[in-house]
Amino acid sequence: MTGAELEGISLEELALAARNHSMPYEALRYDVTPVGLHYLLIHYDIPDVDPSTFRLSVGGHVRTPLELSLDALRAMPSRTLAVTMECAGNGRALLDPRPVSQPWLLGAVGNAEWTGVPVREVLARAGVQDDAVEVLFTGADRGVEGDEEQTYERSLPLDEAIRGDDVLLAHEMNREPLLPQHGSPLRLVVPGWYGMTSVKWLERITVLTEPFDGYQNARAYRMRQDPDDPGEPVTRVFPRSLMVPPGIPEFATRARIAEAGTHTIVGRAWSGLGLIEGVEVSTDDGSTWSDAVLGPEPTTMFGWRGWSFEWTAEPGEHVLCCRATDSSGATQPLEPDWNVGGYRNTSIQRVPVLVR
Repeated sequence: MTGAELEGISLEELALAARNHSMPYEALRYDVTPVGLHYLLIHYDIPDVDPSTFRLSVGGHVRTPLELSLDALRAMPSRTLAVTMECAGNGRALLDPRPVSQPWLLGAVGNAEWTGVPVREVLARAGVQDDAVEVLFTGADRGVEGDEEQTYERSLPLDEAIRGDDVLLAHEMNREPLLPQHGSPLRLVVPGWYGMTSVKWLERITVLTEPFDGYQNARAYRMRQDPDDPGEPVTRVFPRSLMVPPGIPEFATRARIAEAGTHTIVGRAWSGLGLIEGVEVSTDDGSTWSDAVLGPEPTTMFGWRGWSFEWTAEPGEHVLCCRATDSSGATQPLEPDWNVGGYRNTSIQRVPVLVR
């Protein structure tokens, strides 16, 4: 039955959905997403990496190539950052026509505390040479994508890789050693960029003198309207807001049922383009909007921000929506921007609610 359609979703897509998981919307209540509720995407297989024998290779256009054990990395100056990480394909399944890939709705996100060594610290010890332009991060996982056998690897411009102390070689998630599915023993964390940039099971860093043209940079994760269009690369996270749906769900459809009266709607908003400056809520499917109350600013500029809204629910059918605006002036669109890969669909969340 390979390729068979089941209510519009293929068995291949169901296999991806069973292997990868989103964050339940009710987990938006947590400032820090518990590890087991954080979204998860595994491109190929989880590699078998022994932390006791692990070595990170640092080479390419550097003065002093390095081989670093996990203990050596842990002994270096480190920091902990709360970072909202979101898959670039979040919202893909809501596009029409739907691009065939991991069929995310809107829950491919999480806000964890990552502890690790700044990339800048490691590259400073290696000594980056003057004509370097990019840094390539290579993981231990291998597979076939776009008819090309490959190791998962992506590059960053040098100035992004060493910006401040924000880009981390993380060995802990929520103050505990990384679990296998989240990249143990070491992964890259790039705050403000979509999750495909944060290479898991990191085993090699290579400083380049020319831009990397491998599959994950040159062919995947690009905004294009036509398969033959080279497109523009997907990089920073655009603003998004999500709410915890009010009331209770119907099991099969997840349709919401709520009692008449006052409900406090809560949610989170985030952006990689700037700080969240406003969230609006609509209770009539986007016809009118009202300001939500923003919670405290996050402890780092890369974490999500809480918000709340008091809704006086009257009997009948309603559609609740929320949208975020950041300090760059970017605001969520009402409708999605279709593209071949199904990336960066930041259109507003819509939650139908039957009030009785």
